[in-house]
Amino acid sequence: MHPAMQQRVDGLAVLRERTILATADFYAKIGRPAPAPGPRFQAVTKGRMWHIIDRTTGKTCGFCGSYVAAQHFVQAMEAAAGRKLIGRQ
Repeated sequence: MHPAMQQRVDGLAVLRERTILATADFYAKIGRPAPAPGPRFQAVTKGRMWHIIDRTTGKTCGFCGSYVAAQHFVQAMEAAAGRKLIGRQ
């Protein structure tokens, strides 16, 4: 990776960590537990097809022809995202 790009990635990783710590401090101050993150993938109907959308990027990850197939696909994508290495995006 180009050195300038690596510096940018490292800088964003530091900012991400600071954001996580600040959020945890905020919830600690008000005495509430931090909310659990919502689902990453969502099935949305567009025309006659179901689009599987990654909510973090807003991009379509796949298509399904039926609601049941779309829900199975979403569950599979959620499970796969849970198995990814920390730090990968």
